[in-house]
Amino acid sequence: MSTAGAKQTETRDPSPLPRRSRSLRIALLGYRSNPFSGGQGIYIAALARALTEAGHHVDVISGPPYPDLDHGIPLIRIPSLDLYAVENHVTALRLEHFRSVTDLCEYFSMLTGGFPEPWTFGRRVLPWLLRHGRHYDIIHDNQSLCYGLLGLQRQGFPVVATIHHPIQRDREIALAHAPDWKHRLLIRRWHSFLRMQTRVVRRLSHLVTVSEASRTDIADAFGISAERIDVIHNGIDCEHFRPLPERRREANLLLTVASADQPLKGLGYLLDALYALRQDHPALRLLVIGRPKEDGATLRQIQRLGLTDLVEFRHGISRDELVDCYARATLAVVPSLYEGFGLPAGEAMACGVPVVSTSGGALAEVVGDAGVLVPPADTQALGAAIAGLLVDPERRRGLAARGRRRALEQFSWPVAASRLGDYYAHILAGRA
Repeated sequence: MSTAGAKQTETRDPSPLPRRSRSLRIALLGYRSNPFSGGQGIYIAALARALTEAGHHVDVISGPPYPDLDHGIPLIRIPSLDLYAVENHVTALRLEHFRSVTDLCEYFSMLTGGFPEPWTFGRRVLPWLLRHGRHYDIIHDNQSLCYGLLGLQRQGFPVVATIHHPIQRDREIALAHAPDWKHRLLIRRWHSFLRMQTRVVRRLSHLVTVSEASRTDIADAFGISAERIDVIHNGIDCEHFRPLPERRREANLLLTVASADQPLKGLGYLLDALYALRQDHPALRLLVIGRPKEDGATLRQIQRLGLTDLVEFRHGISRDELVDCYARATLAVVPSLYEGFGLPAGEAMACGVPVVSTSGGALAEVVGDAGVLVPPADTQALGAAIAGLLVDPERRRGLAARGRRRALEQFSWPVAASRLGDYYAHILAGRA
């Protein structure tokens, strides 16, 4: 795959709405923006939509996998080797890659267990923006935290970076769950990009995060003052994520959205709780929106506990299909050990589904009194909370209504876009 140039889709048909401040030209950067797994592609697409509806012009500049953007929002593609998408990344090297130092670094870093994409995205996007991006008022990065951002800042670009949560937390939890020293070595190697991100965060002028909990944890993880970080909550698409009263809610169906083999997401604790609950609730089932590794710990745990017939996995589904899944579920469960925001909790609330969640990271901040909160990594508490709601339909209805109301009043993309617009204007006013 050649990375000599960026491909641009120029379909511009925005519908400006009345706005409080002048229209800005915004470049929204994402080193990978998968629309079907993880939150980064969802964040990029939703933020681009909200800023466009607020009257700004937004170009999304992304590496693969690319986001699923609304019509009228331009996507500028910054190709990479995209080694996660090939059948065998060991044999993915091609002759043309030898013409690019960046391609070779990406290939050999991946080959040796590294995760080079944030760094290589910066190497590719910096020259593109220096050639083509002088007209942008704001460059807004979505947690690549690459050296390229410092290059842009030195060249006079106003640069903002969103940090959803400190990846150091992911590394700590993965190390704690590693079975042996070999796995710990691989985990440290994969997370070696954190050295770059730490240097970049300490030198960037404008940092944003999505919750108060994340602000505290980011400051601690990167060794900076919390006062340097501004908090602007994630938005939730409450028009799309909504109750479907015509859809029959199924009894004894739990739903969770989780990257199945990431210890951070706590799915193992939910599976243990399901095992304990099935004695009193034999009809109980679990739908997991996520894809487990074929030889991963999740499938091994399911087989060991004898839960194969009770757990269903779905992945690569559309937003409409996800909303339909929420409408079918009796409860949504968020077993994460830590979340920088907790979008699945917010989306479940917006869909009018009662939520059982841990209090890890920002989840208590998002769920508030609109769900049942339990400590992270506490299988017994998680099972007790689920059991309590399964036998109390009136309480489920109350929490569902409260969750929908909380999502509408406190978390919405128009509010987030308005706050970001004001934040951008403040940055630009300081440069005038």
